[in-house]
Amino acid sequence: MQEAIAKADTLIEALGWIRRFRDKVTVIKLGGSVLERPEALLHVLIDIVFMETVGMRPVIVHGGGKAISRAMDQAGIEPRFIQGRRYTDDRSLEIVERVLGYELNEHLAQRIEQLGGRAMNLNFRTTNVLFGERIHLTDEHGQPVDLGHVGQVTRVDRLVIDNLCYSGQVPVIPSLCLGADGEKLNVNADTAAMAVAQALGAEKLVFLSDVSGVLLDRNDPDSLIHSLNAAEARRLVQEGLVGDGMIPKVEACVETLSKGVRKIHIVDGRIRHSLLLEVYTTSGVGTEIVLE
Repeated sequence: MQEAIAKADTLIEALGWIRRFRDKVTVIKLGGSVLERPEALLHVLIDIVFMETVGMRPVIVHGGGKAISRAMDQAGIEPRFIQGRRYTDDRSLEIVERVLGYELNEHLAQRIEQLGGRAMNLNFRTTNVLFGERIHLTDEHGQPVDLGHVGQVTRVDRLVIDNLCYSGQVPVIPSLCLGADGEKLNVNADTAAMAVAQALGAEKLVFLSDVSGVLLDRNDPDSLIHSLNAAEARRLVQEGLVGDGMIPKVEACVETLSKGVRKIHIVDGRIRHSLLLEVYTTSGVGTEIVLE
């Protein structure tokens, strides 16, 4: 009986959050670390089906770097990264489009349907919703850097995504976009998710990866910071209290908050039901970053 009562108490705790976030958009970025773990991915997708069932409007944006690297290795192509971005020539783009845009994208939508939800994969063969342009970077000498078919999102077809959410479907979006001339471009999944969240005016943007959040000491999981505002996040970066790998993500999160997204969460997607625990409990299990 006590166990049953404890379960009821958990549901009551979630009730307030369920009512608060009903009809609100949450953009969920799935990283390769979650996609590579079938059990972790299963629980994430169950969480997403739950969220849609109780009235939230989840939108998935996903990468697939590890699967792409494996496919490139099988094709005898050595992956190259320039300033943290995958160099994408014609042969690499074919692999990225096939693995990320079709195989992974369609697999995620199918798994959601198998779990009792409804989903629509949005890729170049169905309906593309991300549009952009090539990224132009320079090296330390100010010279142009050639990244190949690598881009950034400049426009999101919000109407298509909104209509799917209103009809009870989960949009599943790969991190690829079309250029003005129809060129297909590979996009960093984090920045693609941020662009989608900004365009939708999302209530939340959740990064699911293999890190538990912002740690004061990367070797001490107990140093997790559960909540930060933008000013505090900037201070931690300036004082060198945020690990090098987390700095660009935190800085990008702060910028995204200034463009209309209400909250950003960084969560370890390997934890069972971490998405529900972060959204529907008071303490959460990751780091939330808010504007004020």
